Amino acid sequence: MTQDIEELARKFALENAVNHDGKANAGSVIGKVIGTEPDLKDRISEVKEISASVTAEVNSLSAEEQLSQLRDIAPELLEKEKVAKELRLPDLEGAEGGVVMRLAPNPSGPLHLGHTRMAILNDEYVKRYGGKLIVRMEDTNPEAIMPEAYEMILADLDYLEVEYHEVVNQSERFDVYIEWATKLIELGKAYMCQCEPDSWRALKEEQKACPHRDADSDTNSDLWNKMLAGEFGQGDISLVVKTDLDHPNPAVRDFVAMRILDAEHPKTGDTHHVLPLYNFSVAVDDYLMGMTHVLRGKDHLNNTLRQEYVYEHLGWKKPYFHHYGWVSIEGTVLSTRQIKADIEDGQYPGWDDPRLGTVAALAKRGIQPQAIRNYWIEVGIKGVDIKFAWDNLFAYNKDIIDPIAHRYFFVWEPILVRIEGAQALEGKAPLLPDNPDAGYRETRLTADEEKFIYLNLTTDDLDALNPGSNIRLKDLCNLEYLGDRKFKYIGNDLDILKQGAGIAHWVGADNVPARVLMPDGETTYGAVERQAKDDAGNVVQFERFGFVRIEEEEEGIVGYFGHK
Repeated sequence: MTQDIEELARKFALENAVNHDGKANAGSVIGKVIGTEPDLKDRISEVKEISASVTAEVNSLSAEEQLSQLRDIAPELLEKEKVAKELRLPDLEGAEGGVVMRLAPNPSGPLHLGHTRMAILNDEYVKRYGGKLIVRMEDTNPEAIMPEAYEMILADLDYLEVEYHEVVNQSERFDVYIEWATKLIELGKAYMCQCEPDSWRALKEEQKACPHRDADSDTNSDLWNKMLAGEFGQGDISLVVKTDLDHPNPAVRDFVAMRILDAEHPKTGDTHHVLPLYNFSVAVDDYLMGMTHVLRGKDHLNNTLRQEYVYEHLGWKKPYFHHYGWVSIEGTVLSTRQIKADIEDGQYPGWDDPRLGTVAALAKRGIQPQAIRNYWIEVGIKGVDIKFAWDNLFAYNKDIIDPIAHRYFFVWEPILVRIEGAQALEGKAPLLPDNPDAGYRETRLTADEEKFIYLNLTTDDLDALNPGSNIRLKDLCNLEYLGDRKFKYIGNDLDILKQGAGIAHWVGADNVPARVLMPDGETTYGAVERQAKDDAGNVVQFERFGFVRIEEEEEGIVGYFGHK
């Protein structure tokens, strides 16, 4: 009958652990046992003792072991497969016949996590409805351009699995903007302003017209042609689009469309010195490139209002505009300007440093593109502001990599210990707990000339032992601690766990040195199983430590920590 109690307790302890992040509660287990066999109330003390022992044993197992054992002895207790919530963005109006959408990065640096929302949401809609996705590099300000960013951005989009159909640089279209600026002057919808910038802005604030606003088209055209001919210097004159001086938002009242900038462009050199500003070039390109839907953050709401005036002045049909809310992303460095300066100062070795929030850094850490995509689809295009939830991103990533990431023992701060009483020890552990076909890590440890076996434990595991206490080396054997870093082999019976023995991870004397770079800038040093070198370039799980993308280096292995 005691065996029956133990079997019931084990079954319910495994169920409780699987459903509660690997930690079963003895009280819940006792309740389930009594609920299943009410007659056991007369033996409650025995039930409590056995349940407590079994629960402690189950809690010493890894999550994979708990799940595997529950599948073996009581698969009926596994939660029914939850119907995964379909990750789907809301429908777009007017999109049934296909869409044309765009990604509009500024090549001042590579993409970071915040940019991935724009890239993925637009890509999702084009894939759903069919059509065209254009990458338009908004490079009209030569002073803000990092030349290598053009290729870096495309590499980031490729990593994110964004399927773009065309790449356009706005710097190749300066003559187009000049053409349509000329048209606005002819229509009387733009004027040439020679005011000091501060004085012009002050007039706007007061809802007053610039003294040049009502000049006739001939006067404006003459000044425009002189501006193009180089007869004015930087800051002397600009072309301004008329909007509504009575608009309640001062930011929307008249805006500069073209200005003089004496700076060499990395793409076009010094061929143009009259360059467009953001709102004008975007409005022109969105129309001429046939955008049906413009999807961007609500920080662009004022820009949309300005750009709509260009559409109205030129008689163009407007696209559908959608503005999603702000996302604050804490816990990482995102500013490309700051990162660039810090790289130049030697604080970071490159754009893929795991402390950063760049796409390259996320890739270095093994964050999968589908995980990033799933996160942004779940967030959607709602206008509410939110805080980025790293745990949610990591949960999506774990769903993807957990079934395929090979497991290895990683011992941080390794301590060499001696085992006596055995000539050889053989260990065999699955690379994937739920997929035996993936293979095993097999280890054979043999005694030296003095008939001792040596291996490495963590400082934490060793410090937790007192002389005379027992410990189980996972997937290897049981040991009794003799003190002074010495152990005695005491067999391989798993029942030792019922007696409260803890489980330790270990690596043999033939281990590979490893260091793991953490997102907070710290480095964890240790040793890993030699077979891990076969997984260089992949994401693996260092048991009890976390998911790590590893690379081989001359001294051993370097890992980039992803998450638990």
